[in-house]
Amino acid sequence: MPRLLVRRPSPLLAEGELTHLDRVPVDADLAVAQWRAYVDAFRSRGWDVIEIESADAQPDGVFVEDAVVIFGDLAVICRAGAESRRGEAETVRVGVVASGIETAEITAPGTLDGGDVLKVGDTVYVGASSRTNAEGIAQLRTLLEPRGWVVREIPVSKVLHLKSGVTALPDGTVIGFEPLVDDPALFPAFAGVPEEHGTAVVVLDDSTVLMSADAPETARSHRARGLEVVTVDISEFEKLEGCVTCLSVRVRD
Repeated sequence: MPRLLVRRPSPLLAEGELTHLDRVPVDADLAVAQWRAYVDAFRSRGWDVIEIESADAQPDGVFVEDAVVIFGDLAVICRAGAESRRGEAETVRVGVVASGIETAEITAPGTLDGGDVLKVGDTVYVGASSRTNAEGIAQLRTLLEPRGWVVREIPVSKVLHLKSGVTALPDGTVIGFEPLVDDPALFPAFAGVPEEHGTAVVVLDDSTVLMSADAPETARSHRARGLEVVTVDISEFEKLEGCVTCLSVRVRD
């Protein structure tokens, strides 16, 4: 059974870090309701949900993907690029260790946000963004290449994280909203999507993806490919540069 690591939103969610968006009001109660519906979408598909200890003092703690990335039987604990987010890592580490997964971690002066890591087959695309530096990418490469992964650095300047601009469909096609992608030619197979919030999908299984409800044209294009599409409303997290990928860590046995 695939497992999902999640953490409920902090009451301070509206104070989260912003880089490319202007701050607008966030409805904290609606965010909690949207988070619950997001988690339920996975439960209804047979995922085992593991809730990591709350981090109410960490506004961005709900974006748990940034704190750890899973590579098969290895969990890499990240070191956040934003100093204000470094307090998120310890409770995530405890949760990951409790799940029985081997762990390694990125150390200073390296920085790595999990939102900058996109896995496609045995290739790991890592965004060189404002949150992930060259030392962090080098440390990740040292950890992964002996395990058979190929690490490729991708420039990211138009969005917060690599996966704010691109994700991948079950067949490995990388998708993205082209105005937000630095260089689509860096991916062997790339397909543009028509909406900004259509850039992010989570692969639920070989024929099903989960995505934001705020990209209906993109959802139609995925269905035209023969995919089943599950949509969730995550408007309050999108106001904080969040997307469907960063609200969870997927552990696939």
